[in-house]
Amino acid sequence: MTKISAGPWRVVLVDDEPPARQTLRLLMAREKDFEIVAECGHGEEAIATVAGLRPDALFLDVRMPGVDGFDVLTRLPAETTPAVVFVTAYDRYAPQAFERHAIEYLLKPFTDERFADVVDHLRARLRERSYAALAARLPGYLAGTGGRADRRQLMVKDGSRTHVIAEAEIAWIEAEDYYVGINVRGRRILAREPLKALEDRLDPSAFVRIHRSAIVNTAWIKAIEPLASGDQRLVLTDGTVLRVSRTHRAALMRRIGRSSD
Repeated sequence: MTKISAGPWRVVLVDDEPPARQTLRLLMAREKDFEIVAECGHGEEAIATVAGLRPDALFLDVRMPGVDGFDVLTRLPAETTPAVVFVTAYDRYAPQAFERHAIEYLLKPFTDERFADVVDHLRARLRERSYAALAARLPGYLAGTGGRADRRQLMVKDGSRTHVIAEAEIAWIEAEDYYVGINVRGRRILAREPLKALEDRLDPSAFVRIHRSAIVNTAWIKAIEPLASGDQRLVLTDGTVLRVSRTHRAALMRRIGRSSD
């Protein structure tokens, strides 16, 4: 194990192949708000290292001799498990990775641009964890949701890229020809998937159809305004304005009514 001085966000690299660790090390060196605090060549070493150092993030290979990446997570106490980015040459492990609440799935071989996207996503999630305001708002949030903490995630594919998205961050989703546009806190993710298929996978207590081509997260609704046509429009907390068709108005009002009970 090679120890390096800790930085703002402390990272451990785990891969049984030295060239793979070197690639991650060189790319991570460009990210000034991350510091590699250890590198591990096998699963047993990774378990001991994470338990001892308690890093913020873990870049973890899946297939390793003896103890693989999933075994590592199984044997880590919940309180010491960092944010995990799985790194592997095999795409078939992606569903299992996201079931383990992985932040990202980095498929080898990857480009510098793909690595930068993964780190951006990781950075955003680590910032969320570190915000003191989030902890201050948590009791009120739990009271407003009947004690249901938001742990739901949506996994979608965009070409060769797989996105895992916290459902609470999704403001609204719109059908666009053969794609859907998922609007997530100021960014838009396109996925080649029918809107109905996504609707069936989303939390039915949080998301509702407002138009034949749009779904909204009710937690993002700021105001409902009538239109002369008999339709309504929604104003979301991010300023987005959406039309509610008369066909879906009753379902929307029922859903909002249940949310406020």
